[in-house]
Amino acid sequence: MKITSAEFVMSNSNVAKCPNEPLPEYAFIGRSNVGKSSLINMLMERKHLAKTSGRPGKTQLINHFKINKNWFLVDLPGYGYARVSKKDKKVFQKYITEYFVKRKQLVCAFVLVDIRHEPQPIDVEFMEWLGTNGIPFAIIFTKADKLKPGAIVNHVNTYLRILLEGAWAEAPPHFVTSSSKHMGRDALLSYIGEINNGFYTN
Repeated sequence: MKITSAEFVMSNSNVAKCPNEPLPEYAFIGRSNVGKSSLINMLMERKHLAKTSGRPGKTQLINHFKINKNWFLVDLPGYGYARVSKKDKKVFQKYITEYFVKRKQLVCAFVLVDIRHEPQPIDVEFMEWLGTNGIPFAIIFTKADKLKPGAIVNHVNTYLRILLEGAWAEAPPHFVTSSSKHMGRDALLSYIGEINNGFYTN
């Protein structure tokens, strides 16, 4: 897929006020500081489409970007550690849940995890929640440039094995990426393109 346009549409915390267009949506979410904004900018080949920050937890709203005028990329707040008050954290965790439960345009969620770390309970629990609620998702392993090829394979296999030891009959689709090396970009955009083709032909 070639990215011909990527435009910011809106930020808000009210799912009912999200764009009402019948376009497929792809939500990007992960623990704070997983490299989400950098990944989005790499995919779209834009330096500042999504705001990056050295301060974890900067994204605190539902951010909609219209891509190629025929699908939405949605940048969601990170879960887990964030330098916000407990009250604020509860508020935006609530509308994240509402987004996934109520947003009918959502066709796939991308759960980002840092490939350097062991599987974290908060990530596994979130994936189990998506599965229980029937929400299609794929895993995006980020920061693969920080590991050697053999270690990448081992970390991915460990992660998938732990998922399969749980409630999963089969592992979800997964992608290995590096924002700095543009790794995984073509595969990820091709996957989105395939889903879009199915969306528009049905």
